[in-house]
Amino acid sequence: MLTPKRRPLLALTTAVLFSLSSLVLALPRGAAAQVDFRLKTADGGEISSGMLRGDVVVLAFGASWLPLSKAQMQGVQELSDEFAQRNVRVYWVSTDSDKPQSKNYATDEQLRALARKNGLKVAVLRDPDGAFFKKTGADQIPSVIILDREGRVAGAPVGGISTDPKNKLVNVISGRLNTLLGGQ
Repeated sequence: MLTPKRRPLLALTTAVLFSLSSLVLALPRGAAAQVDFRLKTADGGEISSGMLRGDVVVLAFGASWLPLSKAQMQGVQELSDEFAQRNVRVYWVSTDSDKPQSKNYATDEQLRALARKNGLKVAVLRDPDGAFFKKTGADQIPSVIILDREGRVAGAPVGGISTDPKNKLVNVISGRLNTLLGGQ
């Protein structure tokens, strides 16, 4: 049982802890931690987070079975074209399974064909069954994750892809990319 003298101290301690927890919860997602990954490309290569340090990176997560894939891929290519000269690395990341028995299975050739069909010239990465996607904090496909020059998630994931010209991917995230790029 608390004595009358200790009740104000408990109340003050509780208020301070509550304030600190609110401050911690208000920090942007990924504010301190770098995101480490190693993903295979549909061409047989590999891209790792270490290879990309120093550049701003856009990872557009999608799937071949998703009806929005065409709109997403066109938006990703437009974004890549817009920021190609500014050290922004843009990738389309397939969350399709690499296991033939899975209903969401896609071969590397199928992913390359899908990219060609939709005019996507950026590298297609493989994140089988979305293992890395789940670690980024995104909760829907399609989603776009932006990594800053140190490899940290920069802000909340951008979910969904709109076919409305005002809400094209390049329009939606250009401001965030320009901020990360600074005066470049």
